[in-house]
Amino acid sequence: MKKLIYILFVIFLAESAISCATSTTGKLQIRREWMLVSFGTYSKEELIKNKAAINLTAPEKKGKIQGGAFMGCNRMFFTAEFGNRNRLSVSEVGGTMMACNNMQLETSFAAHFKKMNHYRMEGHYLILSDENGDSMKFIAADWD
Repeated sequence: MKKLIYILFVIFLAESAISCATSTTGKLQIRREWMLVSFGTYSKEELIKNKAAINLTAPEKKGKIQGGAFMGCNRMFFTAEFGNRNRLSVSEVGGTMMACNNMQLETSFAAHFKKMNHYRMEGHYLILSDENGDSMKFIAADWD
């Protein structure tokens, strides 16, 4: 009987360790730089020309990442929390205040980004979406 309890305990510990490793690996995949390749009516070429991207490489603190973004003019910052069940919380969105010729992408991105509340990974892509079906698709910057 003691052997059976011991074996069940070892199996439980092994499954717990695997579960934790999988969870950490998923978060590590998110913590990288991402290039925006699909958003609203903007063409992929416009997004590439503006070097549209987010940076999620900062260390996670209390489950949150202090991120950065660039859409062609100002440096932007935000706090992101990637939670269970692919839930996303974006808060504290702000940025520098330089006046540029065309700030339409930046303004639109800031307005929509803070509403994103779901995420999913598909290969080298990170896809953010909101309750209205709007989405943003990013590709890992370090992907060849």
